[in-house]
Amino acid sequence: MKKILAASVLGLSLSASGLAYAEPVKVGMITTLSGGGAGLGVDVRDGFLLALKQAGNTEIEVVVEDDAMKPETAVQLADKMIQSDQVDILTGIIWSNLAMAVVPSVTAQDKFYLSPNAGPSPLAGAKCHKNYFNVAWQNDSLHEAAGAYATKAGYKKPFILAPNYPAGTDALTGFKRFYTGELANEVYTKLGATDYAAEISQIRASGADAVYFFLPGGMGIAFMKQYAQSGVNIPVVGPAFSFSQDVLGAMGDAALGVKNTAQWSPDLDNATSKAFVESFKAEYGRIPSLYASQGFDTANLILSAAAKASVKDADAFRAALEAADFKSTRGDFKFAPNHHPIHDVYVREVVKEGDVLTNKIVGVALEDHQDVYAAECKM
Repeated sequence: MKKILAASVLGLSLSASGLAYAEPVKVGMITTLSGGGAGLGVDVRDGFLLALKQAGNTEIEVVVEDDAMKPETAVQLADKMIQSDQVDILTGIIWSNLAMAVVPSVTAQDKFYLSPNAGPSPLAGAKCHKNYFNVAWQNDSLHEAAGAYATKAGYKKPFILAPNYPAGTDALTGFKRFYTGELANEVYTKLGATDYAAEISQIRASGADAVYFFLPGGMGIAFMKQYAQSGVNIPVVGPAFSFSQDVLGAMGDAALGVKNTAQWSPDLDNATSKAFVESFKAEYGRIPSLYASQGFDTANLILSAAAKASVKDADAFRAALEAADFKSTRGDFKFAPNHHPIHDVYVREVVKEGDVLTNKIVGVALEDHQDVYAAECKM
């Protein structure tokens, strides 16, 4: 077990931060720190710990564990954290299949779960829970924005593909909800696949005028490299997590010019985001990804609630979380009734600054967007 006591690595004081906590809080972070998706979990963890450091926290202890992208491991870790480590809050999961395995068990044990990434549709709708909050996005939302962008861009016949797991089905469902034209094809790939020769061959023969894919982490890297090598010259559109900062270096110039949709970008023009980008670069020596911003926001939400109420008083702490009284990297932040964000979703383009690939905002796809599943949530 890897334990991180946030206070032990921090040099600031509570008086400097201006925060006072009703009671110490113990957070269990289960995230992906090994394998092909490790970059995502590392960024969530690093963004989270940076927020604690900047707040001068001495009252929040974080226990960090690696789920290795395995649902059974995540479930075991969650049970251990609740029963042995006696955590108050759990967070960190990247993958929706792991979230679906863990979150219902956590909330059934009267613990809070704050998602810094995965937002499967059942947890936003019929299986929502008063102690479950998503600080990132509902799975469909960035894909809905991509569908809206594809319609506005005039694409008539996109080929769409995603892995066959909850977030993959949510992805293509979301795209189709806001894309109004015909599809060349809709394909589901194996989760974790690294060989996309068959899919690229299908794209070549499909008559598509655009390709939309959701392939996070190493899957997207493999696809883009193979796609560039194939010589297929059809524009690619994606969600931010397929073109996030953590994967662009590995993709290389194959990613240049790709449009992608995101609720945050390193060039977002607000004071909190600008300060976060600079401090993250100073702390870790790299540009923060979308995942890092989500980890940072999740920690700051916890800090804001802990300053108002004891986590042992569930009703008061829940109300403090619902208030979302913190400065978010995305600017304005508020929760819908199902505890998922209402936010703007931007269109970004992959560009090169010197030798570094990154994203720049080129437009807004959806404003004040709320997921469709909120209507199914009965808290």
